[in-house]
Amino acid sequence: MARAEWIQDRQSELLSVPYFHVVFTVPEEIAEIAFQNKRTVYGILFHATAKTLQLIAADPEHLGAEIGFFAVLHTWGQTLVHHPHLHCVVPGGGLSPDGKRWISCRPDFFLPVRVLSRLFRRLFLESLQQAFDSGKLRFSASLEALGDRQAFVRYLAPLKKAKWVVYAKRPFAGPQQVLDYLGRYTHRVAISNDRLLDIENGRVRFVWKDYRDNNEQKTMDLPAEEFIRRFLLHVLPDGFQRIRYYGFLCNRNREEKLALCRQLLGMPPSDQNHLAPERPDYCHLYEQLTGRSLKQCPVCHQGRMIEVEILAPAFGDTS
Repeated sequence: MARAEWIQDRQSELLSVPYFHVVFTVPEEIAEIAFQNKRTVYGILFHATAKTLQLIAADPEHLGAEIGFFAVLHTWGQTLVHHPHLHCVVPGGGLSPDGKRWISCRPDFFLPVRVLSRLFRRLFLESLQQAFDSGKLRFSASLEALGDRQAFVRYLAPLKKAKWVVYAKRPFAGPQQVLDYLGRYTHRVAISNDRLLDIENGRVRFVWKDYRDNNEQKTMDLPAEEFIRRFLLHVLPDGFQRIRYYGFLCNRNREEKLALCRQLLGMPPSDQNHLAPERPDYCHLYEQLTGRSLKQCPVCHQGRMIEVEILAPAFGDTS
């Protein structure tokens, strides 16, 4: 329900330009630190990613524009291992420095990923070192030795030369594909119900996609305790915001900047009036937003639940 409502709000913000999908990933050595320092390191991941995209896009040698985008944190891989990365959805262009022109990127190219990767690596490691120096990082178990500054510096040294994975996927085919992507990737947990095959005899079987083997679908069988352990790796710190907005999509001036973008692109003004003052009940609203009915049998898709009677709560009833 939250996902459907969120997508409905985003629909009015789509611009008539190509959209790009850029992913920022941290090395395994950083993921280990992140697991013991989730709030701090995930925050650094957002900050370094946003600053990287904005700095490179603002550079006249690349785009020379103020861009807008949102980023979604995922912490899992297909087998539920800890794999922190950010999915960014970015319109293909931005506002000129004087705000009088829309500057478009090339049709099939947004920004050079090699340049993005190097700046992202530097900004991330600088922020991580600052977090250590200000006492914001804690280490235990196999990482306990990193509490010593010299050991921490030695640990990070190889990462300053390693290749950090940043990649841009092909542009979305159009606004509807952007919305379809949002529906799959925003409000979700580490594994969806339809990937679970069986839970029996203390074991869990589920399907996963092996990206290194031509995206072949395979089956994994884990003891229930190990499955639960992997699932709980991805519980975020309380109150942590896993979807964040930047540039002309940041919450502070989104409406004003989007109106300017539409004007410069020759688009009609947004006609979104949000929902009517009198909100429909949640069952009707869910069906409006998703096309699926909560009153329909999820198994046969034929039978429908019929309201017979609403029972008032019996407070104090001990019978």
